[in-house]
Amino acid sequence: MSAGPVVDLQQLGGDFARDPYPVYAELRAAGPVHRVLDTDGEEVWFVVGYDACRAAFTDPRLSRDWRKSGNIGQIVNTEQDQPALAHMLMSDPPDHTRLRRLVAREFTPRRIDALAPRVQQIADELLDAMLAGEERQADLVASFAFPLPMTVICELLGVPALDRDAFRAWSNEMVARTSPESEARAYQEMPAYLAELVAAKRSRPGQDLLSAMIHTVDEGGDRLSPDELIGMCVLLLIAGHETTVNLIGNGMRALFAHPGQLADLRADFGLLEGAIEEMLRYDGPVENCTDRLALEDVEMGGVTIPAGSTVLIAMAGAGRDPERFQQADRFDIRRDSRGHIAFGHGLHYCLGAPLARLEGRIAIRTLLERCPDLRLDADETELPWMRGLLIRGARELPVRW
Repeated sequence: MSAGPVVDLQQLGGDFARDPYPVYAELRAAGPVHRVLDTDGEEVWFVVGYDACRAAFTDPRLSRDWRKSGNIGQIVNTEQDQPALAHMLMSDPPDHTRLRRLVAREFTPRRIDALAPRVQQIADELLDAMLAGEERQADLVASFAFPLPMTVICELLGVPALDRDAFRAWSNEMVARTSPESEARAYQEMPAYLAELVAAKRSRPGQDLLSAMIHTVDEGGDRLSPDELIGMCVLLLIAGHETTVNLIGNGMRALFAHPGQLADLRADFGLLEGAIEEMLRYDGPVENCTDRLALEDVEMGGVTIPAGSTVLIAMAGAGRDPERFQQADRFDIRRDSRGHIAFGHGLHYCLGAPLARLEGRIAIRTLLERCPDLRLDADETELPWMRGLLIRGARELPVRW
């Protein structure tokens, strides 16, 4: 069965970057699989709908191992042997199993829970600085949502001296490139910078995650290679902050747009854990999965995706599927949002999800407790949005108190 004509996501009406959900609803109503033009004008295959997305996440024919395919240029503007890509998100079993095993031991629930006091301290220090401004206004992203998770993941890795302005620029290019040239430059500069950090940690190890990754040897004598160490640093640094930056930003935007829900949460922080899950479902930080490669012809929903195709799984659209969540377009912090796939599903489920949830709970509660009259200080329709289809969020979030 044919997938029908190619759909240009940006020509379906409305402002797709600001509000893609009507587009996802239209696609869901027409079927689970579509050929589309992405925001760079490239043709990809799109999987929409909650059940179809969960099935796609666990389909071994949809590979993440672009490095072995010889087709890396289809998704990123860099070389096949780029060490920044030598990590578990760019691999399939058994390589993925091995890489995840070597890192997962450092992300135990006990280790994450033990970070709570430090996360709270960082949040308070950032708000002290933000609230000290006499103008009583700030960019919540630059002042709080970005530096909080960035500081946490840097301290966890043991690289507190990271040049964060440079890193922010590199990270943005890797997840939402402004041009192929800028993306290529980021893939050259970040690994070179991290190689120096790895060398310093190798000679002067500490009690941090990077030192542990360098020196950890498993029961079979396996350890991460030099390229894999750089790749894992890239993955942990980017994934360790981009998701939380936009969980905080998107969550606060949702609360600002629903003042009744905001008032309810301020009145009862017992609703906080559920509120975080609803923020993730309703407008999560990852709009679509990282690109998959069809290893062979894949039939889904009566449509055949040809071998060699790039496949995206529409996680944001799955969160608004009315077949799974009643009144799915309604933001309701009291609903049971469990089962959403904002952190993925299956083998590549986000290793750092517990850390993102911890940071999100502390960040949102601290903001609401310390800034009782915090409000959006901009027209939401004029906010600058992240480019591309991977990360969903505003680059800036002006607020006033």
